[in-house]
Amino acid sequence: MRRTFRRALAVAAGTLSIGLAATACSPSNPDSQAGGGSGGSADRITIGTTADVLNYNPLVGNSRTDTWVTNLMYPRLMSMGMDGVRSPYLASKWEYLDGGRKAKVTLRDDFTWSDGEKVTADDVAFTIDAVAKEKIGVVAGLISSYQKSTVISPTEIEFQLSQVDGTFLENVGFWMPVVPEHVFSKVGSVQKFANDKDWVSAGPYKLTTVERGQRYVLERMENFPLVEGGPKTKEVVFRVFPDVNTEALALRNGDVDLIANALPPPLAKTLEGDSKLKLVKVPSLGWAHMQYNTARKPLDRLEVRQALAAAVDYEAIRRVALQGKAVSSNSSVLTPTLKQWQDPSAKEYAHDPAKAKSLLTGAGFSDGNGDGLFDGLSLRMIYDQADPNISKWAQLVRDSSKEAGIEIKLEGLERNTYVEKYTARDYDIYAGSWAIMENPPANLALAFKCKGFINYANACDPELDALIDQARTQLDQAAQKAPIQQAAKIITDKVYDNVLYVEEFTIAHSAEWSNFLVQPSELLSIVNPVSVAQATKG
Repeated sequence: MRRTFRRALAVAAGTLSIGLAATACSPSNPDSQAGGGSGGSADRITIGTTADVLNYNPLVGNSRTDTWVTNLMYPRLMSMGMDGVRSPYLASKWEYLDGGRKAKVTLRDDFTWSDGEKVTADDVAFTIDAVAKEKIGVVAGLISSYQKSTVISPTEIEFQLSQVDGTFLENVGFWMPVVPEHVFSKVGSVQKFANDKDWVSAGPYKLTTVERGQRYVLERMENFPLVEGGPKTKEVVFRVFPDVNTEALALRNGDVDLIANALPPPLAKTLEGDSKLKLVKVPSLGWAHMQYNTARKPLDRLEVRQALAAAVDYEAIRRVALQGKAVSSNSSVLTPTLKQWQDPSAKEYAHDPAKAKSLLTGAGFSDGNGDGLFDGLSLRMIYDQADPNISKWAQLVRDSSKEAGIEIKLEGLERNTYVEKYTARDYDIYAGSWAIMENPPANLALAFKCKGFINYANACDPELDALIDQARTQLDQAAQKAPIQQAAKIITDKVYDNVLYVEEFTIAHSAEWSNFLVQPSELLSIVNPVSVAQATKG
């Protein structure tokens, strides 16, 4: 569940040397025996990834590769524009009824499953009932107000809600893949269904071949209605590489057409001058941050959190660690990507070591032994050591904090250990990033309410809870904006989240391909259903 939000990067860190054209380092091309090459055919687009599919059940799988592959197979009710605003996909219209106690969705009538069955409101009703009943994935947490569905017609469905919830439609619309009732209703527990063969799809492509560690082949659905004339390319192949460096080599060699995962900034720099490639800038829907464990002393004290915020050199992090491929969010959880939510009065915490020292002295801290560090203020910060960006800025935070008299001990961890630690809230400072936080009223409830599922700061502020609840009970964004901006200001003022930057992802593809549709976030980027389906070569 958490990985749906967490940035799940597994890219390689360290010095990059792809410019040396070490072709021999690339893995073998499984498509070369079939003729035509993987990246050389207009009938096939080959996409690089660094991991196998872990779960073919779209309601359960939550790794990046899971999402990229299953997004091509299963439709959602809504898609998303560059500003996070929902747009039609399977649904053509949606609205709240009865003052927000009901919600209604109208579907297109031209989606068909790959076995010939029509996609109908019964599929939607079955899917949401299974998610709610079995509490499957992040969607279950986002639709807590859902009570039951009423299918009005094959293209109309109403949802009964337990309370007014202005986030329901956007949450269910974007986050819930729709699965075929006539297949998934026969499997017993939907959550336990592996869905690892005989796939029935209604996206632009259908999975047909799996060779673990090598490739995943999908064939086009001729009747996909969102691209005129159907998908332009017959076959999509995801090839698995050990790391992003070998992916980049394969792209330069013409063995792949596109790298799905975002490039680390140093690698992106090395590819900028290659005329055979195109680099696409993709805004993030999340942010990189540090959260201070307010359940632990002395981090329960506002002055300490404010001092920590003043000790960070934000501009240096964006310039050095991200090499300029990030922007400031003015220390706000309402990021520049979501312009419709932004508060123009938000200002970034100032890097001011002297202020940090003053705050700590005022709070009663002292440097008794004269070593330049405040006594009793040694803090442990955990981070995923496989994330090259965070590994770099963690050191910058440690060094700038020392200038302010604060000792931060870095604890870079293997991914699974890191997940265990932050899940258990076993840290003083947590360093990480959110992948997708696109709906502030819903997301702030998860991340900052007293009992929020991903409230890693252990924040518990009644005023903050009340503002978030006030926003969630409004049925339109205009009415939600004021309380959400007030909530965001509290989060900044109380330093419940120290937002460092919003990354600008770089996605690379062969210059021979064009007509991609860019969407925000690394999970959507140009590897989203309509984009892949309408892409053309030549």
